[in-house]
Amino acid sequence: MNVTNLYTSVACNRTTECADWGPSGLIAYGASNAIAVLDPKYNGNSAKILYTLVEHTKRVNTVKWLDRKFLISGGDDAIAVFWELDETGAQQRIVLQEHKSGINTVDGLLRSNGVWLLATAAADNTINLWELEKENKLSCSQTIQLDTGFCLCLRLTVLPQSNQLLLATSTDDETVTLWAEKKTTQEDQFMPVHKLCGHEDWVRGLDFVYDGEDLLLASSSQDNFIRLWRIAARSKGQVLKNRKGDFAAIEGDEIHVKEQILQLAQNAWCAVKLESVLYGHEGWVYGVHWHKNENEELRLLSASIDKTMIVWAPIEEGVWMEQVRVGTVGGNSMGFYGGKFAPDGCSIMAHSYQGGFHIWNKCKEQPHLWTSNVIIGGHYGQVRDLAWEHEGAYLMSVSADQTTRLHAPWLQGDETKTETWHELARPQVHGYDMQAVALLSRYKFASGAEEKIVRTFQATKNFIENFRHISQLAQDAAGDALLDSLPKGASVPSLGLSNKAVYKVETPESTARDEYPDNYFVPITLETPPQEETLMQNTLWPELQKLYGHGYELYALTATADGQMLASTCRASNAEHAAIILWNTATWKQLQKLSGHQLTVTQLRFSPDARYLLSVSRDRRWSLYERQQLENPLSPYALVAHTDKNNGVHTRIIWSCDWSHDGKYFVTSSREGKAVIWTKNAASDDKSSLNGWQAVSTLELKNESITAACFAQRCLDSSAYVLALGMESGQINVYTFEHDKWLLSCELNKDLAHHLTVKRLQFRPGQQSLQLASCGEDHLVRIYTIELTAN
Repeated sequence: MNVTNLYTSVACNRTTECADWGPSGLIAYGASNAIAVLDPKYNGNSAKILYTLVEHTKRVNTVKWLDRKFLISGGDDAIAVFWELDETGAQQRIVLQEHKSGINTVDGLLRSNGVWLLATAAADNTINLWELEKENKLSCSQTIQLDTGFCLCLRLTVLPQSNQLLLATSTDDETVTLWAEKKTTQEDQFMPVHKLCGHEDWVRGLDFVYDGEDLLLASSSQDNFIRLWRIAARSKGQVLKNRKGDFAAIEGDEIHVKEQILQLAQNAWCAVKLESVLYGHEGWVYGVHWHKNENEELRLLSASIDKTMIVWAPIEEGVWMEQVRVGTVGGNSMGFYGGKFAPDGCSIMAHSYQGGFHIWNKCKEQPHLWTSNVIIGGHYGQVRDLAWEHEGAYLMSVSADQTTRLHAPWLQGDETKTETWHELARPQVHGYDMQAVALLSRYKFASGAEEKIVRTFQATKNFIENFRHISQLAQDAAGDALLDSLPKGASVPSLGLSNKAVYKVETPESTARDEYPDNYFVPITLETPPQEETLMQNTLWPELQKLYGHGYELYALTATADGQMLASTCRASNAEHAAIILWNTATWKQLQKLSGHQLTVTQLRFSPDARYLLSVSRDRRWSLYERQQLENPLSPYALVAHTDKNNGVHTRIIWSCDWSHDGKYFVTSSREGKAVIWTKNAASDDKSSLNGWQAVSTLELKNESITAACFAQRCLDSSAYVLALGMESGQINVYTFEHDKWLLSCELNKDLAHHLTVKRLQFRPGQQSLQLASCGEDHLVRIYTIELTAN
């Protein structure tokens, strides 16, 4: 058995210090309760999430690289984790647990004696200093009580020449406090030595850099300004006390009152002065990051909520100018939450309000020109459903982040034919949390959200052309039949929820683009997977039809293999609203309402030949409906079997169901940890509600809730069926089923699978190898390649 992570998709959490670009070239970022490690240069010009790290039990707020293989993170679960990584993931993890509330900022450095000094700040108004020795002996060396203050950001550094440790913190009093490590009666302790004043709002970003023998501290604030502070070491002979008893600097015969002289320790002084004030952003500046190249040239990167990032460069002493400005991304409603330089300084990265990443690379021929880079994104809310295109050409997912996303392979045109997966389209950006999706054909789908309407969509000409090129489809009969009649694109009118078709692209002189830039469609020709700003604005699909009939929010959808019939259900607390509605997808008319449940139907599945429709419900029963005229694909269905209190194996909510590829079996799974396989016994004279259907095998997992179940699209060579089960804990188990026996083939733990509830599983059709897609409440969409050998 061998499991390979083919694709992982997840967004960055919506916090200001949630992503960092490490010296190894990898980006680590908080993704729900996990940390995702991303290689932005995977196979040269692609990108891929290599692995995820799971230890936190609540949202990860902050991630910081300490060197090439050490990482520290903090989360809402009031713990920080010190990670030691290798090429495959976490080699070891050490939990720092003293805070009483969520940790929002962390940092660390390695002392000259080989001991790690780590700093963590939390919402409990404390800052903790930790020492981690070589033997992994951890101790909390100091706790700083901020009284009513709240630490927003902190940074640790060493003052050049003196080896004096400095800590800079920003709190909700709009100042930056400098702390120095001083000798006390028992041990070294950090003591406050100075407050840097000048900002008029909270300081959200801090960063130190060495500038010769001095330190530069950059602070960015919600007042839209960036301030640069120079900190220089001073010897005892360079300072004296003035009349007020304060220290001042001596240079020749002059006293420089612009510098503030601080005594850091008994024989350690430093001079602090404001070097420059930078103004270029029109919104809160959430992050600053220094970079120094091989020629000792300094650059400062700032990221703002105004949707831009600026690279600043010095032109003379104390004077800094804007060198490069990137961003102003369309469709991005709230701008950037942070930004970082790549280790070589030739690339910059930002993460946005919606959790998407933006990377720009410097052109070697034109250093002032920066171009976008291929990147991985993902959902920033619970992913509640997914569905493969009928031939496995792409995967579609829907989420509580109010988007529908299309994931597909990118086959690069080079000799290697390297395949990486990316988000190629965002067909629906909605005003309601999404709940369910069903594919009707290659270029048509239906979706359900937390509203009473089923909405259906069809692809655009622009998408099909780009999709064919990026995924290198050799044959696409479905696209050929539609291409000439499809609109070029789609856009959303202001204050609207429905995607409208765009057949004629307006001229650039039109005022529509100027008045509504985020809603304006621009046709694009893609050579690589689209960027985040393109996905949000230019990959919508037009809405075909709205289907009315349900009394409450949509909950489940499914369609027949030929796409001629669609079934939908909604949330329900009685039999009337628990009815299943069947739709004719050619006319969009209701075909039938099927009764059989008392509470919400949680999942629906047509058998492969569409003879049967299976439904499972919160009322702890399953129902089976059979088509009355087998030769007529739109023939009405009738209830032919169901479980009741006497013959139902499940005693809790049935969460999931699926059919085997040959229609011989179906599986149901429930909250009490049971997965049951059912089949039709033709020789049975059963007169009960089961009508000849019987449970042939039951798997029971103690202390688990099985929330997702699916069959593979084929049997193994030994004729064994393959099933995957997803748990509420996030674990995924893959079993083979043969001769009424279950055999566990592989287990995917939280690092490989999910760390919150698995919502849906589905094997990819049309593939020789077994490829399994999963999604969950942890915002993750994953695809695995599974190699099984039959016993």
